[in-house]
Amino acid sequence: MPLLAMRKEFSLSTPISAPKPAASLGLAVRMVEVTDEHDGQRLDNFLMRLCKGVPKSHIYKAVRAGEVRINKGRVAPDTRINIGDIVRVPPMRLPTPEQKRPVPGLEFPIVFEDEGLLVIDKPAGTAVHGGSGVSFGVIEALRAARPEARFLELAHRLDRDTSGLLLIAKKRNVLLALHEMFRLGGGSKHYLALVEGDWVNARQHIRLPLAKWTTQTGERRVKVQTEGQVAHTIVSGLKRFKGFSLVDAELRTGRTHQIRVHLASSGYPIVGDDKYGRDETQAQLSQLGFSRMFLHAHRFNMPHPLTQEPLQLVAPLPAVCEKLLQQLQPLQ
Repeated sequence: MPLLAMRKEFSLSTPISAPKPAASLGLAVRMVEVTDEHDGQRLDNFLMRLCKGVPKSHIYKAVRAGEVRINKGRVAPDTRINIGDIVRVPPMRLPTPEQKRPVPGLEFPIVFEDEGLLVIDKPAGTAVHGGSGVSFGVIEALRAARPEARFLELAHRLDRDTSGLLLIAKKRNVLLALHEMFRLGGGSKHYLALVEGDWVNARQHIRLPLAKWTTQTGERRVKVQTEGQVAHTIVSGLKRFKGFSLVDAELRTGRTHQIRVHLASSGYPIVGDDKYGRDETQAQLSQLGFSRMFLHAHRFNMPHPLTQEPLQLVAPLPAVCEKLLQQLQPLQ
């Protein structure tokens, strides 16, 4: 049924009631007087509070279209409102719940597979599982692609923007064996990272305890903290460039964002890291066509969880990363 904008006229001298809760948005234009509680607030923030549940994109579209006005004049989303202003708020309907879309079945480049273990080369930008605003990830897509598989579970995790080797158990005993191996520090996981700065040490142990924390905006991050969990990374220099260094980072523990935070806290942030890196560097390298984080799970050496036969798993560096290295100026 189409929305009917039933406009109600108010005299500017007529007192206007305080903002109504979002549940009573209705189908009529509202004229809302700004009280001292909201004096100096940005218009977009005022509207998001007033129209709870309405997507931010709908609010910005209404402002840009001139449907939201202050004292009868068109305004921008970042306009500051003042006490006594009359804000015209158009009808805004809460979005109808969408039906859950089916997960598409996707396969990924296979590095190794047998009856109990699957190892893929995960692309950057793909989450390993759904959640936190992500409808599905690698594991859900694999299950959809392999409906006959009775068991598929992640043995470990990679950050969404990290590419490379990802281990998936096809049997429960394989999953338990891998977890036990990781817990005891068995095997070795090597990552390739391009960092800012001149890394001159051939091999360096970084032992900095890590703790999770949440920013004021609700973003989850990790920081070095004395009371944090024990974390150990071994970093080896591979190649030096003007302003950058390619390093091998070996995980000896498996904490969230461990390599990223250890390198950033040591003064060598990973190129393209939007949480712990530098925006200026991202802007610089985007001009070269590079727009991802340069962190790649490159090589895992480990015994097979069932047969104990040695496995040497390798995922080559993605072409976009190789291209960036070729564009940098090497140091002698």
